[in-house]
Amino acid sequence: MSLTCLPFLGGKDENASLPVVAPSEAQISKSIDRGCEFLRKIQNKDGSWGSARQTKGLNIFAPVPGSHRAFRLAVTALSICALIENKGDDEEYIETIGRAQDHLLENLPNLRRATPMAVYNVWAHCYGLQALSRMHSKARESEKKQKIEEVMIQQVKMLQKYESVDGGWGYYDFNLQTKQPSGSSISFVNATGLVALKEAQERGIEIPKKLSDRAIAAIQRQRLPDHSYLYGEYLKYKPRRGINRPAGSLGRSHACNVALQLWGDETVTDQVHKICLDRLIKRNGWLDMGRKRPIPHESWAAVAGYFFYYGHLYASFCIETLKAKDQPVYKRGLAAILVPLQEKDGSWWDFPFYDYHQQYGTAMALLSLRRCLPSKAAD
Repeated sequence: MSLTCLPFLGGKDENASLPVVAPSEAQISKSIDRGCEFLRKIQNKDGSWGSARQTKGLNIFAPVPGSHRAFRLAVTALSICALIENKGDDEEYIETIGRAQDHLLENLPNLRRATPMAVYNVWAHCYGLQALSRMHSKARESEKKQKIEEVMIQQVKMLQKYESVDGGWGYYDFNLQTKQPSGSSISFVNATGLVALKEAQERGIEIPKKLSDRAIAAIQRQRLPDHSYLYGEYLKYKPRRGINRPAGSLGRSHACNVALQLWGDETVTDQVHKICLDRLIKRNGWLDMGRKRPIPHESWAAVAGYFFYYGHLYASFCIETLKAKDQPVYKRGLAAILVPLQEKDGSWWDFPFYDYHQQYGTAMALLSLRRCLPSKAAD
């Protein structure tokens, strides 16, 4: 690796020249290959990824069996996305991807929330839509495309069903008094949903305007002037808590920014993306201090370990929206963070979470690094 000086000039408080060891294209590609091979080796016999094994006393609230059905389908969908993008034309991965697609198509339509309180299924509906969108683009047979479209339409209906009464989505509902979830919407869940819905719309799936408009409004209500976002709308009267400040928002600002931009919010400009990307790379230690900590939100600024790869994934989506001439510096910066964190077995992980953490961490890192390759220019 060569030492490259990366200028970060996004905002007036971010001006700096930060020396970063930038991996070469060959090193990024090798890292991607190792990550894909890891996913292939640990795929379950039924085509899915992840399980409720590797339990510990500190695992998060997860009522059985519904929570684990949601987790397994979510990480399976992410793994499908990562393998299609990186190995979709590789004959060695045809069987792996095919078995995963069959599992998703068979099981995703049956997913519901685990309990009135635990609405983890929204993650699987969102990432399921993204996987289905990629499956649809690769499918050649009209019958297969039609089946995928049917499941996509059904997943949009599930996001309607589990929408918060105030718009958007959350993954907990502590009120327990309403048929429709009435808990607070969560900014980055709203963003995840909107990104997935936009990808589905681009595949020809009709998205109810009311559904997208309400989710957009929910994110906008949680946006702060410094380009940070509240963790959830329930914190609107505590906007300066650590988790809502720039350090605490590092893992979700990019998701919220790209979601709003995709749905036409013209206030999210290249300059806004640059401010937040500069902040992510320059202040990455705030996220890294939470990485691999076993208790959610125990780190500084209430950062949870599972913010890490999620935040970098959506940062990579933001990089894609920039002009081609502005992308390389951020691609190098992101790759310089992610490549060295790959484990000896080829995986990435940020939070010990049953037997799902290596799967989602690896899939998110692979999707991010795909967008860091120098030869992959933005449209």
